[in-house]
Amino acid sequence: MNRWKPLIALGIAQFLVVLDTAVMNVSISALVADFDTTVAAIQAVITLYTLVMAAFLITGGQVGDILGRRRAFAVGLVVYGVGSGLTAIAPTLWVLVLGWSVIEGLGGALVLPALAALVGGNYRGRDRAVAYGVIGGLAGAGIAVGPILGGWATTYLSWRVVFAGEVVIVVAILLMLRWIADAPPVGPRRHLDLVGATLSVAGLALTVLGILQSSAWGWLEPRNPPFTVFGFAPTLFVIAAGLVLLGLLRNWVRHREERGRDPLVRWALFAIRPLRAALSTLLAQNLILLGIFFTVPLYLQVVQGLNAFETGLRLLPVSLTMLVTSMAAPLVNRFAAPRTVVRIGFVVLCGASLWLVATVRPELDDLSFALATGVLGIGMGLLAGQLGNVAQSSVGEVERSEVGGLQYTAQNLGSSLGTALIGSFLLGALTRVSLTGVAEAPVSDATRAQVGTALEQGISFLSLDQARAALTSAGIPATEVEVLLGEYAQAQLVGLKFALLAAAGIALLSLFLTRELPRRREPEQVVSPAPVVEPPVGAPG
Repeated sequence: MNRWKPLIALGIAQFLVVLDTAVMNVSISALVADFDTTVAAIQAVITLYTLVMAAFLITGGQVGDILGRRRAFAVGLVVYGVGSGLTAIAPTLWVLVLGWSVIEGLGGALVLPALAALVGGNYRGRDRAVAYGVIGGLAGAGIAVGPILGGWATTYLSWRVVFAGEVVIVVAILLMLRWIADAPPVGPRRHLDLVGATLSVAGLALTVLGILQSSAWGWLEPRNPPFTVFGFAPTLFVIAAGLVLLGLLRNWVRHREERGRDPLVRWALFAIRPLRAALSTLLAQNLILLGIFFTVPLYLQVVQGLNAFETGLRLLPVSLTMLVTSMAAPLVNRFAAPRTVVRIGFVVLCGASLWLVATVRPELDDLSFALATGVLGIGMGLLAGQLGNVAQSSVGEVERSEVGGLQYTAQNLGSSLGTALIGSFLLGALTRVSLTGVAEAPVSDATRAQVGTALEQGISFLSLDQARAALTSAGIPATEVEVLLGEYAQAQLVGLKFALLAAAGIALLSLFLTRELPRRREPEQVVSPAPVVEPPVGAPG
């Protein structure tokens, strides 16, 4: 039992960091009401949390190499606890952003790379594969249990209770630190690459910001942006600026390597094929998962009118199947190679997403929805139980923390893009279908022009009662209000279906990312961190 004590502490920390986003997703309606804001604003807050972690995780991994992994883990937990406490008492949306999105995000950026390195440093061989399977399972459990826990707290107490409880859990993990053996970096002491860190943070932030704001700003034709560029919406220009900065980061990293100085991340790591494939599939996995977990609560809460706890109960099948499947990874690996398991996982995800599309109706079919979400959990569990172990087992001890930063950067960047991109698809489809409905609705020309202009400036995902209140306050006649509400209700369903179809399409396209994953049933695959020579086409991998 003593050998698994480190995993208890590390697993609780993994569960804690992942829990937040799931709690926030299921509490969207309560957050909108508490802070008197919109769904789009809460979408931005959720995206910013994962974006901050994604932007700073590589830097966090380097800080862990400098401070020591266990010390960085402890410091990150303290920062995370401070953010949780501030979030619990947040009086305004901006304090929520500071406490949750920024401070907790920065704490998570220190915790997660150190956590990945500590798991690798405390376990070897088959035990390491089991440990990463458990960590993957607990990450899935955090995402899946979050709706139930957050839903119950939001409905019967307050969403704030969850964050107050997190402070207590942080203290408990800190008391368990003595169970964890440190995993000191191997090799000479590293130095922080401030220029690389700045380019990484700014590049990732601009790229995700552009995608997040695409539904509000428009992609080319300006909708309601704060500024325009040559008469066009700024979306593509902001994304392009982010990509340019990331390109400069690549050049800067290579420049540092050539001069023998510590880069933010060793570019040679990207030449390791299993690692490269694991990172890209981790990004895709979290993009799909967080996109779905942003879309489904909107359907259950805004369209179906369920409260947060009822929403959490409807997502219980995901919790169970994802946890069981991911923790069964060591058993699965006895029969199939990681590449095979991951490919099956993406196919299952695609099928589950399509099944969810079929469940989006005016009346909820509880049985069909439960089966679809259960299958979704199986697909996610197959991925979660494989990819972390593949990433960490692709390198030696020297690179564990660095790869941990890359691993969780991919996950959180995927989470940010999932909420931003799938949310953008949803709101974009909602706007287009609403405009078409208004244009064809039997209402007066004055009403059509008034509502059409408002829709062109941006639209939020509102309940029918909220939409009715907005239309009435705008002076729309009562008979026309009901006609427009019918069109809006239809547009909501189409927007939700389009978002889930996009998730299914991404799952299918993700199969192309799996080619370089390990194709042999091996408990651990360790390769040199040096660049590898690409084999001829058709050669065994």
